[in-house]
Amino acid sequence: MVKEFDVIVIGVGMAGLNIARRTRAAGKSVAVVDELPYGGTCMLRGCDPKKVLVGAAEVIDWQRRMQGNGIVGQAQIDWGELMQFKRTFTDNPPKMLEKSLSKSGITTLYGSAQFIDENTLQIGDETFVGENIVIATGAKPRPLGISGEEFVATSTDFLELEELPERLVFIGGGYISFEFAHIANRAGAQVTILHRGNRPLEGFDADLVAELTTATEELGIDVQLQVEVTAVEQSNEGYVVQTADGLRFDADLVIHGAGRVPAIDNLNLEKAGIEFGSQGIIVNEYLQSISNPAIYAAGDVAATDGIPLTPVAVTEGIVVANNILNGNERSADYTGTPSVVFTIPALARVGLTEAEASEQGLKFTVNHQQTSSWYSSRRTNEKHTGFKVLVEEGTERILGAHLLGAHAGEVINMFVLAIRHNLTASDLKRTIYVHPAESSDISYMV
Repeated sequence: MVKEFDVIVIGVGMAGLNIARRTRAAGKSVAVVDELPYGGTCMLRGCDPKKVLVGAAEVIDWQRRMQGNGIVGQAQIDWGELMQFKRTFTDNPPKMLEKSLSKSGITTLYGSAQFIDENTLQIGDETFVGENIVIATGAKPRPLGISGEEFVATSTDFLELEELPERLVFIGGGYISFEFAHIANRAGAQVTILHRGNRPLEGFDADLVAELTTATEELGIDVQLQVEVTAVEQSNEGYVVQTADGLRFDADLVIHGAGRVPAIDNLNLEKAGIEFGSQGIIVNEYLQSISNPAIYAAGDVAATDGIPLTPVAVTEGIVVANNILNGNERSADYTGTPSVVFTIPALARVGLTEAEASEQGLKFTVNHQQTSSWYSSRRTNEKHTGFKVLVEEGTERILGAHLLGAHAGEVINMFVLAIRHNLTASDLKRTIYVHPAESSDISYMV
């Protein structure tokens, strides 16, 4: 028996949830399906549980920085207790979401969905037809293509560790590796990051990345650059990571931090005539498949100009829901999308880097300074803080802002507002800020 719906959403993360709820609220018959617990990567296996662990690591870091400045004693992380606390954020949402979706009249399904024609899905032993089908399956770790890849743990595995191993090796120098390395280091682990490029965190400002790398190495984290991992082998004491240069690194756990790719391999997209590439499903400005008008895509799985972040997925979900309900009339606006590496200190960016602004032929001034001597850094004894702000000549538009510091993830939002709503450097200077607060430093950055 074939079951028919107005909308079927594959993937119940932040993009899929927004689409399902909005189309159902408008009276559409809606079904959702996921092979994983409802909630998606951010809520269950990424941003939210990670930030819980970061919070504990921040306590350790703050106390260490203030030793000799009025703080005595030494706190420690009890990993088991911390993971129990983390689970209070991740254990209940899947059931709560299923209950909430069902209560609103959405059909909730579990399993692997596969296309069998342009608008028909096979899920287990059942067949489902959707007038519109939305693909919101997110991303998964990029295949490493190395011998022993099966021994490499994922970021999801790290966030489920009951005990923290003594020796960790991260493959790749992206935000996952750096964030988890900073957490594990504060929890007492010996940590190594192996990155094949000549600098890590390649999407962020080079000068601030260099400062963060220095801070990372001062913690005792071994950051190895221009090192290509070729194999992972089991040993009597754990694992051995081998490189093209013949280097060997011993580890109790090896963790994948070398990027993610759209999770589309098992959908049988070809049977639905859906065009896709390495960046995901190829869509038009309305997030509709360019080759199958019944299909939309949102979030990390869609090949768009949006970076793979939860707020982008939410935005794209809202756009897709609108276009399904009202016809293609809305596109996503990615202007001023910020990104943050939640290391300690945190690294944030919004807008253009110097290289990007130069490539576009823009004329701009660069305000760049290391700020450990500023009050906002000195009061908590932070050694590695700084900023870089790009201001267009003539217009005073903020072209890009890059921050390194404990509160970078919050202060960057002021620059997001400036870029998205065309506030100038003079506008920011004239603003009266709370003092003393980290955001009040903005008037000295522009």
